[in-house]
Amino acid sequence: MSRRARIVGTLVLTGLAVGYLVWKIELGTTLDVLAETDLAWFAASVAIMVLTVPVLAARWGWLLRAQRIEEGLAWLTRAYFVAYTAGQILPTSLGGDAVRIVETARRHGGQTAVASGTVVLERGLGGAATVLLGAIAFVLSIGRFDVSAYVWIEGVFVFGTLVLAFLFLARSARPLLRLVEPWLRRVRLDRVLRPFYESVHHYRGRPRLLLVVFVVTFAVQAIRILAIWAAAKAVGIDLEVLVYYVMGPLLFLVLLVPFTLNGIAVREAFFVSFLGSLGVGTEQAFAAGFLFFLVTLIMALPGAVILLWEGLRGGTRTTVEHG
Repeated sequence: MSRRARIVGTLVLTGLAVGYLVWKIELGTTLDVLAETDLAWFAASVAIMVLTVPVLAARWGWLLRAQRIEEGLAWLTRAYFVAYTAGQILPTSLGGDAVRIVETARRHGGQTAVASGTVVLERGLGGAATVLLGAIAFVLSIGRFDVSAYVWIEGVFVFGTLVLAFLFLARSARPLLRLVEPWLRRVRLDRVLRPFYESVHHYRGRPRLLLVVFVVTFAVQAIRILAIWAAAKAVGIDLEVLVYYVMGPLLFLVLLVPFTLNGIAVREAFFVSFLGSLGVGTEQAFAAGFLFFLVTLIMALPGAVILLWEGLRGGTRTTVEHG
């Protein structure tokens, strides 16, 4: 995707989201709602997101170890926080993923394909766990509240997850992938994508590892959705927690769309649209989305401090021998 297309897409999507919010909310009322924020609930939301980072870092470390890349939890957690900081500038959380890939490759003798494979597989398992969580919540919510407009969106994600899992992990998919090889060769992508594909496909022979990583990811995602619930409680929204297990997976997936500036306006528009369908006031819904945005900013602070400290120390990077 060209830089110009990405910039245009970002401006259009953000502009539409801002227009929607301007049309829906009343600024004075929204400021009044934010002024009455319950700081204890807001702090709980921040704590949930921050304290789950080392668990995600450990999960990534397991995938790296399967590729004979050894890293301690301290560095893995540091890389995660730095990635969150980068995600405030680069397009969505995928920009942070790119930073993790580059830093890992630098430390391990240019193992870019391996680093990319672990990060993308980690992201894929995260997406699959998120989709499963949302599907379970939809089933449990039948007859309790109406969010039928979002069922089709969830269905698209479920289908896409199954297709990607088949392409990357099933041996029977290889004949299908060979059909696109001539095209990839013409655009000179075959040499780049082949080692990357092999790196991901390597995990097919490690089903137990994939299952453990998936279960841990599912648990972390389930806990992190409580951060959305806490942010909503902070502005006085009193809905049953099951609502957020329907809403949360969709929100996490929406924030992966590459045409956003850290999800600004798109995130808040999603809160207004989803919670509004359940009778929540527009200003309250926007305030909840804005607080969750502040949570993501706070998550970026440790990474910013780390980068500043390393910069003051001369930005020394250690290269680790790849065994």
